[in-house]
Amino acid sequence: MTEQRDDQPRVIAVSRDSAHRFSKPVVDEVTLVEGWGIDGDAHAGTTVQHRSRVARDPSQPNLRQVHLLHAEVFDDVAEAGYHLEPGQMGENVTTRGVDLLGLPTGTVLHLGDQARVCLTGLRNPCQQINDFDPGLLRQVLGRADDGSVERKGGVMSVVEAGGVVRAGDTVRIELPAGERQPLTPV
Repeated sequence: MTEQRDDQPRVIAVSRDSAHRFSKPVVDEVTLVEGWGIDGDAHAGTTVQHRSRVARDPSQPNLRQVHLLHAEVFDDVAEAGYHLEPGQMGENVTTRGVDLLGLPTGTVLHLGDQARVCLTGLRNPCQQINDFDPGLLRQVLGRADDGSVERKGGVMSVVEAGGVVRAGDTVRIELPAGERQPLTPV
């Protein structure tokens, strides 16, 4: 048996939903499928699956196969009186101990023993967040000291290698080679 360190980045929950709803129920495990997304999730596919993007151009590649969110955002919004739990923001994988927003485009996250996702960009928080909990959008979409927009709604990715992912799995970060580009909304 491998010893688990408490300070090691981890998956704390996994979620999926076969329907297009804002929140996703937490499940025991999800199966990532290379080039597709999460088996049984409404956002899986090789082309865009988010309704607003399908309406614009359904032939575009799906750069949003798996949505990851750092649980630390739950701590941040709690200071403003909001209570969030895994899956409620529509994420598939909730992590702790990973600065997802600070990683560059092309970063590969190894989730558990086999699965790998490649970060494609930031989730662009939208009005659905306020529909879920009025005022919450202000907490995950704001302005930095320099005036730039800060998006704290997690990151999007594509599946590079399939596998089963469960709560408790470790997260290993593989940074891209060469010049690193910051994540931008996808």
